[in-house]
This record gives sequence, structure tokens and C-alpha cells, in this order.
Amino acid sequence: QVQLVEPGGGLTQAGGSQRLSCAASERTFGAYAVGWFRQAPGKEREFVAAISWSGGSTYYADSVKGRFTISRDNAKNMVYLQMNSLKPEDTAVYYCAADRIPTLNPRVAGTSGSYDYWGQGTQVTVSS
Repeated sequence: QVQLVEPGGGLTQAGGSQRLSCAASERTFGAYAVGWFRQAPGKEREFVAAISWSGGSTYYADSVKGRFTISRDNAKNMVYLQMNSLKPEDTAVYYCAADRIPTLNPRVAGTSGSYDYWGQGTQVTVSS
């Protein structure tokens, strides 16, 4: 059972940047694809970004493309989400999730049901 923890988050002004981290308890994390999702109050959870096990493939929601970058360091069992040019509408609880299938299939990478393990989430608040 892989446990995921998301340090980071907090309050940022619009136009600012934050970096979220996803730390895993098991080294097998390096063999999993990983995604970031977010959920704003009163809204459904939505896909943000995903990365294959090697980092060679990435996939982004249109709403964050060009502003957010997902990356990973398998030696450290970490995945990162660098968020730039933040907007108030980026305010949400952000979750990382791991998929035991290592490669990315864009047709399902944005589907929460494709992921096997989830973190508890971290709050990101962007003020206007």
C-alpha cells in the first residue's frame, strides 16, 4: 500500500507561484504514473496534470497548460507540481494520486478512477 503525502500549499496572491510536492512511502512509487487533481468548494474533483513513471510523458488540463509543470524525482520518491501565474480560480484542495500502470494513456489519465492511491490533499488559496 503506497501512502502519499502532499506538503506545500498555502496562500498566494494572484500572479504568484507555488510548488506542491507529493511524497510517497514506497520506492515502487517510481514505477507508477502520477496525477494531480483538485477540488474547489462546491465543485467536482478535476484533473490537473499527470506524468508517466519515467517523466517522459506529461499531460495537462487545458486550464493549466502553460502555467503549471509536473515533474518527478524517482530517486527521492517525489513528484512536484510547479504552479505559476496563479489565478483565484486555481483555489482548491490539490490531491496527488498514483496509478500502478506506469505509462500514460491520455484517454484515461484525466479520470480519477484510473488511480489506485490518493493523498489527503493540500489547500491552495489564491487571493485576488
